[in-house]
This record gives sequence, structure tokens and C-alpha cells, in this order.
Amino acid sequence: MAETGWKTEASLNAVIGGKAAEFMDLHHAQILSPDSYLSLYIKGFDEAKAQWGAQTHRENYERFKNSEIAQKYFALFLKRSYLKHFDEYSRMRPQLEESMIWIGQNKAHYGLFITPTWRKGEWVNDRSEIRHFPKRYWTIGHVLASGLVVDGDEDPIRFADTEAYLAFFKNTLVRASGSPYERAIAQHYIDFVRAAPEPEHVPLLIPEFRYGGKDAKHGYRLDFTIINPFTMEKVGFELSPWSTHGQLKGIKTKTQAEINEEAKANFEKEADKLRAYFKKHGVYALIYTDAQLADIPGLFAEMEKYLSPVDKVQQLDFELLNAFFK
Repeated sequence: MAETGWKTEASLNAVIGGKAAEFMDLHHAQILSPDSYLSLYIKGFDEAKAQWGAQTHRENYERFKNSEIAQKYFALFLKRSYLKHFDEYSRMRPQLEESMIWIGQNKAHYGLFITPTWRKGEWVNDRSEIRHFPKRYWTIGHVLASGLVVDGDEDPIRFADTEAYLAFFKNTLVRASGSPYERAIAQHYIDFVRAAPEPEHVPLLIPEFRYGGKDAKHGYRLDFTIINPFTMEKVGFELSPWSTHGQLKGIKTKTQAEINEEAKANFEKEADKLRAYFKKHGVYALIYTDAQLADIPGLFAEMEKYLSPVDKVQQLDFELLNAFFK
């Protein structure tokens, strides 16, 4: 305190900690170590003090510059701050525009948000709380915490527990599609969740991901989508039986050229759909045709690896950490 001129430790801590959100993008940055956190802070501090009118930043910088022990305190404070918020800072967070998903059939669609907030007659995310969200993003725990929302209705749909959500998933979200393949996959997913040691950590099997969000006319829906809660990578599953995606009708009255042109148009429509999802939403989609649909257990076995993601960020041993600091 004598070397820096700050009167109390609390005021010194406030000067350091209170600027973190100003110097770093804590909404989106994935920070994997205390050193990275310190480095980002210093970079932001350096840029801030160079701004016009940033006299306070420059004065604070000079105080630290003139005291070696204050510099050590500065670094230690920031590293400890990172460790206190390790789960928040080390996790990958979706970009704001990707933090909401609209799912379901036309006129029966639902919004899956991270921190849904009703403002001025519509649902939005509370951006300031996204990084504090206590559950893994896009998992069973996520939907239990956030619920689902209906466009134009300020009352969210809440689920008391995992079983309540699974019943809604099966009987409302998937049943509406009318596809026996989707219903069969849904039942395998329900069994998978029930058998999981920690059901709330299982990624959501998101049905009918709407390309255009809540817009009534949006063109496409993707049968199922899974989002990795650690990397935010998206993979889609498009079920394409020949009876609904390829078979042509009335061919007896058509020329071979007309048949070829219609088949070509169907093929291009499916390809355009998958490209569109990748370009707009970053979803890489897998296509399953009749050969795979004949073996639903085998198809679901391929899905399971996406439903069992591994966190590649090494978790800290906090008991060892506490002992070290003591």
C-alpha cells in the first residue's frame, strides 16, 4: 500500500478485478490457463491505456510499474481470479447469435435458449448470464434449467425432471413428425439417457432444427442435431428413406427426360439443404438412407459417440491447488 498509494487492499483489488470485463471478451473467449488469462488482461490493459482520455488507466499503470511487489501481487491476483472461475472461463461458449435454437413443426415450434428472458414482448438471451450458466450447454441439464419457450408467449415450458422432459420429447416434439424412424430413434435415445450415470450431462438429441428459426417460411428442418457441449461443434442426422426423399410418382405419363429432371431436382434439393445448414449454422450433416434405416439399433450406435463427448480441457485438482496455496 505504501509503494502504490492505494489506501486499502479492497481498493487495490477493485482496480485490478473490476477491469477484467473491459480488457477481455469474457462473453466468448475460451481461456484455458491462468497464464493465458493474465496475458489477455495485460494485452487489454496495454491497449486501453493507449486510448485517448484513458488517464486513469495510465495512472494505474505507473503505480504498478514503480513497485515490483505490486506487480507480483497484480499477477497473483489475476491468476487466482481465473482459478476461482475456472469452469466458466475454460468452457467454450456459443456466439450470441448461436445461443438460441428454434425447433419443431410449423405452427408448433419451440425456442431453446441458454438464458431466456422476456423483454419487450419477445424472448431473448440475457447475454450477461450466458457464461454463468450452471449447466453444460445443449444437454439434458440445459433444458431442465432453461426450459423451452413459445414465440409470443411469456410463460416458458418447464420440466420438473429428466423424465418429464423425455416424455415431452417423445410425445410432442418427435411424434409430430409422423416418421416411424424418428420415433424409433427417439426411444433409443430415451433408453440411453435413462441408463447414463449422469443423465443431465447427456447432450440433447435436438429434433427438427429449423433452418430459419421462428420464421414461418424457412424452407428446411433437420431431423436430428447434436451439439458438443465442450466444443460447440454441431452434427446433424438426416433420415432419407426413398419413399419420401427419392421416389417419383406418375412416371408412366412422363418421358425419360422428365423423370431424370425430376430426380435431379430432388437430389439437388437435398444437397442444397445440407450445404445451407453448414454455411449458416455450421452443422455438418450425415445422411441415412434405407440401408441404414433398416437397422435402427446400428444407426443409433453411430449416434452414441456424439452423445458421449469428452471434455478435452484438463480439470484441475482443487485439493492439490488449495494445499499448494496454503
